[in-house]
Formats: sequence, C-alpha cells, structure tokens
Amino acid sequence: MFAGSCIGVILLVMSLEFLRRASREYDCYITIQAQSKQQQLESTNPSPGGSTSKATALATVVIVPGVGKFRPNIFQQAIRALFHMVQFAIAYFVMLLAMYYNGYIIICIIIGAFLGAFVFSWEPITLG
Repeated sequence: MFAGSCIGVILLVMSLEFLRRASREYDCYITIQAQSKQQQLESTNPSPGGSTSKATALATVVIVPGVGKFRPNIFQQAIRALFHMVQFAIAYFVMLLAMYYNGYIIICIIIGAFLGAFVFSWEPITLG
C-alpha cells in the first residue's frame, strides 16, 4: 500500500506540471484566436491609419490599442480561473503531503516534479 501511495504522489505532482503546461497552451490558443479575429477585422473594416474601429473591436474581442494585448472574454477567463483553481488545490495537497514529514513521500514529490517537468516542459525555447 505504501508503494502505491508513493506512485500516487509522483502522479499527483506530474499532474500539477501537466496543468501548468495546459494553462500555458490555453493562453497561447486564446491569443492566437484574438490575433486572427483582429486580422479579420482589419481586413474587412479598414479605417484610416490601419486600425479597427473601436465599436467593431469591442463587439468581438476587447483589444487594447497600440499595446498588442487583449482581454479574454468571460468564458475564456472562467476556463483560465478553473485551471488556476485546480493547480492551487493540487499544489496545496502536495504541500500537505510534504508536511507529513515522511522522507519517502518528500523524495516522491521531488521525483514527480522532475518527471513532470521532463515530460510536460519539453517545448521549444526561443532564441534571442
């Protein structure tokens, strides 16, 4: 039973790393969506100076002018908040497991963090 607990702790910490990666990927996804909507608006409704009208931009996605940022809609923000909540809960459970002061559990947490980062943080790194 103890070996199963150790494996469960490793998988729990790996799931935390998975959620962190999934959250980053979702942010990239909604950013790409906003960029494509902005490009569609600019191509269908060009205004002087090459920017979209405020009314058109506000109808689809809130784009902060001149900064290259956007504000997610309420549904997108709810999903982002859900990712954060689950990450927070799992991290809290991992902290409670570490407070158990069992050396084997702490070692399993460290192993899970290594394996999780190895599997889920293996992504391209931008040069320069």
